[in-house]
This record gives sequence, structure tokens and C-alpha cells, in this order.
Amino acid sequence: MDYATCHDLIDAHYLDSLTTLALVAELEEAFDVTIPTVEIIPANFNSAEAMWTMVVRLQEEG
Repeated sequence: MDYATCHDLIDAHYLDSLTTLALVAELEEAFDVTIPTVEIIPANFNSAEAMWTMVVRLQEEG
């Protein structure tokens, strides 16, 4: 699996709900952001690019 180019991590069931929640915790710790519940949607977790875009946006929002 090439996670750098995959765009259906949630939709194709590569990530389940528990894995997604663990990933949220890891992203919050690694990038010093808080990911609100409303941001935990497939569009934000279907690809590494989408996750990065969300993290950068949350960092900018402060």
C-alpha cells in the first residue's frame, strides 16, 4: 500500500473507527493541534494529503 498516493483510506476500509481515533491522538500530539469531533470525517482522513491539509489549517486557526 502506498499511503502517499492513496485517496480512499476510510472509504476502502483501510482505516476503521478505532484506528482513526488513534490516528487523531497521534496527529494531535505530533503537531500540537486539537482536532474537534466535527473534523473527524472521511474527507479529512481519506488520504495523507487531506490529513496534512487539515493539520495545517488547524495550526493556522490556532
